[in-house]
Amino acid sequence: MSNGWVLPDEVLREAPTYTPRPGELADLELLLIGAYAPLAGFMTRADLVSVSRRGRLVDGASWPVAVSLQVPATLVQQLDLTDPERRTLVLTDGEGAPMAALEVTDAWTIRDGVAGVGGTVHRLGDGGHGPFRRLRRTPEEIRALLPPGRVLGVVADRPLHRPQLAQIAHAVRTLSAHLLIMIPVGEDGTGALPPEALVRSVFAARDRMPPATLVTVPFSRRRDEISDALLLARVSAAYGVTHLLSTGEMLSGAGLRVLVPRELAYDNRDGQWRWRDDIPPRNRRLALSQAEIDDLLDRGFPLPEWHTPPAVAKELSRARPPRRHRGLVVFLTGLSGSGKSTVARGLADALREEGERTVTLLDGDVVRRELTAGLGFSKADRDTNVRRIGWVAAEIARHHGIGICCPIAPYAQARATAREMATAAGAGFVLVHVATPLEICERRDRKGLYARARAGLLTGMTGIDDPYEEPTDADLVLDTTDITVDEAVQRVLHHLTETGWVEPRLPPH
Repeated sequence: MSNGWVLPDEVLREAPTYTPRPGELADLELLLIGAYAPLAGFMTRADLVSVSRRGRLVDGASWPVAVSLQVPATLVQQLDLTDPERRTLVLTDGEGAPMAALEVTDAWTIRDGVAGVGGTVHRLGDGGHGPFRRLRRTPEEIRALLPPGRVLGVVADRPLHRPQLAQIAHAVRTLSAHLLIMIPVGEDGTGALPPEALVRSVFAARDRMPPATLVTVPFSRRRDEISDALLLARVSAAYGVTHLLSTGEMLSGAGLRVLVPRELAYDNRDGQWRWRDDIPPRNRRLALSQAEIDDLLDRGFPLPEWHTPPAVAKELSRARPPRRHRGLVVFLTGLSGSGKSTVARGLADALREEGERTVTLLDGDVVRRELTAGLGFSKADRDTNVRRIGWVAAEIARHHGIGICCPIAPYAQARATAREMATAAGAGFVLVHVATPLEICERRDRKGLYARARAGLLTGMTGIDDPYEEPTDADLVLDTTDITVDEAVQRVLHHLTETGWVEPRLPPH
């Protein structure tokens, strides 16, 4: 506990618990380690209003943006803000381990079912767990390690290639500063490198940079760019940074000077990186874009040594292996009778013949019987069904297998969630819309579902009295009206081959 704040164990055991969202968890950890000083907890309504109007907390301390926590309103109903022993909310991490006790001093309604809460946070436990935890040191610990004088901060939210390393070296020489590399390891949901892979890639470049102190920071980009920049500057200042190197239009804040470097290019004449305008066009190579880097990795091509140090390239190829070696979710969606299950079975058989990866077919009827028994056909139950299928498929793909799903999945948001889960697992996601027209599906009505729905004997039938939200983000669209099953399977295989997810098939001997 901090500041002498103590509650009996039995009070903490009986206190309600809540797991904040990823961005709020990042804020919580930054609060607990003192990176948000002088802020000691989530803001009250008065602080939020004061910050929005004049950029200061109620007590007059300067602070740039809101740091707030939202919880279900039912949790607030379990608290008594007048009783110090009954106004405590235990905050847990994503795995349910207690992180902190929030001493709630203010609560208010945000919208129906959702409340805001504010108050001081106090650490519980030993500070958590996770890869490279030893690098997640507090600002106080880092400041004690830094030499006197200028400190150049670099937020390494992407791997450091030769252009970035050259910019860093130039800035360190110009300022005569000590280098502090801050590696953000918060969850931002963007599908970028996993935090542990990012840390490894930055360490792989360490022998190419000036002497540096490295620290991981639980910062997650989740607000608008201006708010993120202001908070990042504030956190950097807490770690002792005096100058911040930016690769974009980073805003200054918290008394920092922000350096925006000029664009570099590779000089073919002597193999050095220089300011782009100092090199004749015929002798220069521009830095690769992130899309170009990703494309080379996806296709299994080596990153050029003139652009990326070999040790960094090795870590990136480990973290982002060629698509043909990665896990994959193939998600077929369409009306009942569209042919998606038949195509999915044919696709699973074809991929099993290749034997490159394990293949698991999550057929809609089997899943309903084995995985989601008891669910009905309301929108909430349909979404739960698709979410469970998506989660299992993502776990299959996380371990480099191929998960093939073929639920109706009528709602766009549920399909988007399935895609997000696959992406978060480091896997691919290919959405196939089996867009066979309703009248053809009805003609194939082997189970008699459409006939019963037309007769009013069945409700909630997708395409009849329940909507089907046609995908606008499908990677492949199939209409099985006039093609055979084998032709449909071949079209899916062709797409997977062309996009690099499977090896080209050799003709049989």
